[in-house]
Amino acid sequence: MGLLKNWRRRRILRQHLIPQTEWRAALANLPLLDGLRADESERLRQLATLFLHEKSLEAVHGLQLNDAMRLDLAAQAALPILYLGMDWYDNWVSLVLYPNEFASRQEWTDEAGVAHSRREIRSGEAWEHGPVVLSWADVAASGNCDGYNAVIHEMAHKLDMSNGAMDGCPRLHRDMLAADWRAAFKPAYENFSRRMDGGEYTALDPYAAEAPEEFFAVMSEVFFEQPTLLIQEYPLVYEQLAAFYRQEPILRL
Repeated sequence: MGLLKNWRRRRILRQHLIPQTEWRAALANLPLLDGLRADESERLRQLATLFLHEKSLEAVHGLQLNDAMRLDLAAQAALPILYLGMDWYDNWVSLVLYPNEFASRQEWTDEAGVAHSRREIRSGEAWEHGPVVLSWADVAASGNCDGYNAVIHEMAHKLDMSNGAMDGCPRLHRDMLAADWRAAFKPAYENFSRRMDGGEYTALDPYAAEAPEEFFAVMSEVFFEQPTLLIQEYPLVYEQLAAFYRQEPILRL
């Protein structure tokens, strides 16, 4: 199966590689990608090409997608797997795009066994064994190196699910230790939660205090968008993310 998949991907890249003119235009519109080396840009172009062929982008509620919009989304979605590869996105296919924020019904059972349900307004969500859902307005607002990136946030959730339940720890590489990950993330999350509970202002998105999985997703956004800020706030988290993503964007800023 792996040989067939690789053959298909090579054929896609031979026949459908994103043209250089369109790729340069996409790079010019995304400050997030400034400073990519030539080899990194080419690697990202190939991954974005595969992303557009392997994922189904479904526009709903009247949203009309054009090629430039698709490429903007694919380029940002491919960045977290620049040195991981497309296989890390294998377990899902569909990406649903709303024009703006959308209502999502959340259901959960509390410790007493009582079921609850409520509607929440979301800019994005990633379903376990299901699609990624995004607001196009938030996709368009991403990639400006201001620390916010809805695309990377939801891609991080999908990576988080790579070893099962979404819990703030993805499947780690063989040269990484779960103990090191916990030693970096657990105290950082607890510290950040205390800061938010105390009403402290921070340049980091307060949503990171919602749960460990949200902390991982938000820190992934900051890792790519404002790596210097993450180094200043939580250097051990930065080190673990650099080890996981196999890249150090601080070197390109």
